[in-house]
Amino acid sequence: MEKLDACIRNHDREIEKMCNFHHQGFVDAITELLKVRADAEKLKVQVTDTNRRLQDAGKEVIAQTEEIIRCRVQQRNITTVVEKLQLCLPVLEMYSKLKEQMSVKRYYSALKTMEQLENLYLPRVSQYRFCQIMMENLPKLREEIKEISMSDLKDFLESIRKHSDRIGETAMKQAQQQKTFSTALQKQNNINYGRNMHLGRNRILESKNEITLKRTFEDEDEHDEEVLTAQDLVDFSPVYRCLHIYSVLGDGEIFENYYRKQRRKQARLVLQPQSSMHETVEGYRRYFSQIVGFFVVEDHILHVTQGLVTRTYTDELWNMALSKIIAVLRTHSSYCSDPDLVLELKNLIVVFADTLQGYGFPVNRLFDLLFEIRDQYNETLLKKWSGLFRDIFEADNYSPIPVANEEEYRIVISKFPFQDPELDKQSFPKKLPMSQSVPQIYMQVKEFIYASLKFSESLHRSSTEIDDMLRKSTNLLLTRTLSSCLQNLIKKPHIGLTELVQIIINTTHLEQACKYLEDFISNITNISQLTVHTARLYGLSTFKDARHAAEGEIYTKLNQKIDEFIQIADYDWTMSESDGRASGYLMDLINFLRSTFQVFTHLPHNNNDHAAMSGKVAQTACMSACQHLSMSLMQMLLDSELKQISMGAIQQFNLDVIQCELFASSEPVPGFQGDTLQLAFIDLRQLLDLFMVWDWSTYLADYGQATSKYLRVNPSTALTLLEK
Repeated sequence: MEKLDACIRNHDREIEKMCNFHHQGFVDAITELLKVRADAEKLKVQVTDTNRRLQDAGKEVIAQTEEIIRCRVQQRNITTVVEKLQLCLPVLEMYSKLKEQMSVKRYYSALKTMEQLENLYLPRVSQYRFCQIMMENLPKLREEIKEISMSDLKDFLESIRKHSDRIGETAMKQAQQQKTFSTALQKQNNINYGRNMHLGRNRILESKNEITLKRTFEDEDEHDEEVLTAQDLVDFSPVYRCLHIYSVLGDGEIFENYYRKQRRKQARLVLQPQSSMHETVEGYRRYFSQIVGFFVVEDHILHVTQGLVTRTYTDELWNMALSKIIAVLRTHSSYCSDPDLVLELKNLIVVFADTLQGYGFPVNRLFDLLFEIRDQYNETLLKKWSGLFRDIFEADNYSPIPVANEEEYRIVISKFPFQDPELDKQSFPKKLPMSQSVPQIYMQVKEFIYASLKFSESLHRSSTEIDDMLRKSTNLLLTRTLSSCLQNLIKKPHIGLTELVQIIINTTHLEQACKYLEDFISNITNISQLTVHTARLYGLSTFKDARHAAEGEIYTKLNQKIDEFIQIADYDWTMSESDGRASGYLMDLINFLRSTFQVFTHLPHNNNDHAAMSGKVAQTACMSACQHLSMSLMQMLLDSELKQISMGAIQQFNLDVIQCELFASSEPVPGFQGDTLQLAFIDLRQLLDLFMVWDWSTYLADYGQATSKYLRVNPSTALTLLEK
């Protein structure tokens, strides 16, 4: 403490020394400061005054400076806004453009605009709220575009479904016109080719064909102005737009699958026919038009789009459709009983096939189907002609055709190839040997050939094949239809013996006309009959069979008539002696046979063939009648119900047999040699002689010898009659 106090005292002394040392300076400074104080006050006043005056002068400057500062800040803000707006304006313009494109349904462009917005414009101004809103709206707009485009696609699919038949009808018309044009052009080329070789002979034909071709060209020009294509009938823009939209959105495969699925469904609907389609040709036409329209659209889509449909897809779809079409046509055509409808169906199938073939679709199976339908067409023709033949036979009077003058004669031979030099020498009026049905049948056979030819046209077959088809169908007509009609005609109860003889004559002339039918077929097909593969007509066998049937029917009817007379025979088998004259029933029977055979022999014979034919039929019929009469009389004697016979009855029976022998010897039909006809009654004669003479010793002695007087008498027959 003492040291501290000592130190403090030392410092105080030093401080005092220092103060004493600087005191005079301090006093001098105070004195000077006091002197300055007055000046400072004066300066203060001056500074205050200057400050006041400066403040007054600087108020305006301050105001202007503040204004300048505010303007500079505003200018900077404006510059910033302009810069930001320059970034935002393109975005807003693009969004506005997007909205406008949406409103005018330019969806593909709208998607492109969205893509630009997302990738180029919006990233630059992503910090702004409106950009966020835009970003959120873009996916919604995309979905909206997809929905709208899909709706348009559905409308498009519905539109092409409705317009398929019209599209197909138009395409088929174009194909038909093109085919007509090509045919006319080919004819014109053929004419030009042969002009130098056959100029004089073909000049008139050429001029006619040139006129036809010119008209065809004119018709084509007229149709060209009216023809509508698929693009004219259907707006394809929805499918293009939808395809592009889905492609841009990355859903192209989804769209392709959807489109193909929907079109497959539509294909199944199109291929499903109406139940009554087979009733009218319009039903078939609408069916074909819808199918053609469907595939024309698919072909158009195939060629104007890439990947939406492919050739593999269309081929697969066509093969499926073709199988269904063939099945439908095979079923519905089987219901057709009208040959005209079947022919129109064939023409439709040909146009249908030609149309789709023009679009690259294979149609060979359709032409194969036509061969099946051709057989059915022939069946309907055969049914139709069967009715025509029946009507002709029903209307025929079965008498020779009378011709009063040359004109009538020429009318008949213009219809039927009849030639008879002997008849030509006769004066009018005269009669042709055949009845009216012969030329009518001949003309109807030619009409049948024409009808068959109509179906064979446009089948892309050679003339040889067409010739073969015509001959086969004509053979069916002759061997089945006409033969059946003739057989039924012959069996009809109202056809008498005279009519049967006339039928025999008719069939002879029809048989002779078969060679003219063969020439007729060769002329229309330009195929020589000398060709190795040329078929022949079977008319010869048909008409021979008909003649044999008619002859057999003549014999049957005669025998039936004989049986009717025999049934009315009324013998008194117990009479003691005969009446001295033949029975009435037998005389009536002989008169009937005599008049019948007179009709046969008095039929008009214009040539030796007819005379020989009629004579042969009459001889065979007469011999058959006599044999049947002899057998019937023999059966009457041997009838098991007849128990007893008197000699008077035998004598009466003998008188009847004598009348039969007289009839046979009177040569009711010329041409028999000697007593050939009388031999039909030889069994009866020898049996009756045996009983009338009672020459049993001779019978027993000569039995078994070739020279026996009673060689034809059977022992069992003689014993049976002897017992009675």
